Amino acid sequence: MYKLHDTVTVTIDRPMGSAHPEYPELIYPVNYGYVEGIPTSNKKEQDAYILGVDLPLPRFTGELIAILHRADDCEEKWVVAPAGLCFTPEEILTAVSFQEHFFHTTVMTD
Repeated sequence: MYKLHDTVTVTIDRPMGSAHPEYPELIYPVNYGYVEGIPTSNKKEQDAYILGVDLPLPRFTGELIAILHRADDCEEKWVVAPAGLCFTPEEILTAVSFQEHFFHTTVMTD
């Protein structure tokens, strides 16, 4: 199982600047995708936000820097960034608030 600071590869299915497939008014300001082979409680693959990269990407390999726990949902989201790049919990929440403001989310870092 993966833990904070591990290297992970994210397949990006919602690149920066793209619209949510079901809610076209929701535009992704960061790259968002999934980590293949890591199942979650909802039987899908682990979702991940990419921070610290300012262009749309198809895939990204970086460091798992945070886990977002949703108290009112069964999913956790991962936050991945270029190795060595740090963000405070407040910076992470600000970057992902476009989606996470719908949930009661806490940021787990070390």
